[in-house]
Amino acid sequence: MGGDRPIRGYRRAMPSSSAVYTSLRVTPVAGADGVVDVTLLGPGFGNAMGPDFWRELPEVFAALDTDDQVRAVVVHGSGEHFSVGLDLGAMMGELGLGADPLAGGRVRFLDTITRMQAAISAVEDCRKPVLASVSGWCIGGGVDLIAACDIRVASADAKFSVREARLAIVADVGSLQRLPKVIGEGMTRRLALTAEDITATRAEQIGLVSQIYDTPDAALTGARALAAQIAGLSPLATQGTKQVLNATRDLPVADGLRHVAVWNAAFLHSHDLDEAIAAFQERRDARFEGR
Repeated sequence: MGGDRPIRGYRRAMPSSSAVYTSLRVTPVAGADGVVDVTLLGPGFGNAMGPDFWRELPEVFAALDTDDQVRAVVVHGSGEHFSVGLDLGAMMGELGLGADPLAGGRVRFLDTITRMQAAISAVEDCRKPVLASVSGWCIGGGVDLIAACDIRVASADAKFSVREARLAIVADVGSLQRLPKVIGEGMTRRLALTAEDITATRAEQIGLVSQIYDTPDAALTGARALAAQIAGLSPLATQGTKQVLNATRDLPVADGLRHVAVWNAAFLHSHDLDEAIAAFQERRDARFEGR
């Protein structure tokens, strides 16, 4: 997203004209300063991910990444489901399946997959902590999306499936790469090779979600509360923590320790740190400004 284009329903710091999106809606959460909702809209059944989604998702998260007013993001679906995954019918044209079996067509297909991968990676790369609130079905691309989020919660009716093998497809937009870091390689292999459906209870047991709520509304409220808790902390610390976690998860411990030592050597001293010390000494809540 260009720096001079706001997201529909969200006022950015820089005044400009409104941009309308088809697959996503972005709105500030009332009563939770710095928390923004990103709602999946479809427009297909179950918030299926069609061409608009893959084009708009990286634009939206690029804008959230650079907006200093945003401190945490909550992703959730509209209607009964989080997302039923790829809108295969709507994507047939872009995927070009069977249209050109020669090298040129395969190169274009590779480019499309790479672009879709980058769309999901934009969520992981966004410096702001991203939380997913899952209700109803979360299938295929939906699992790709939540695997790129930092924290996942669900309602009791949520169901999850890495279902690509049922469609004779190898999952290629991030689940196979990110889920092992979340639930372990063994469980990832089971979900991907069997294409089985799992309940919210099972998802909590394997660590895919950190908490289950009775209803979809309660799950969304809970996710927003967690996001508000994060937003109340120093954005320098929360964003730095996310960046260090992302950068060091595949490194040996010694290399990870060196990385975070260099990070803090560069960024530890801040106005927020001074404010935290002053608030402790004065026995009051800290007011962090991110500087």
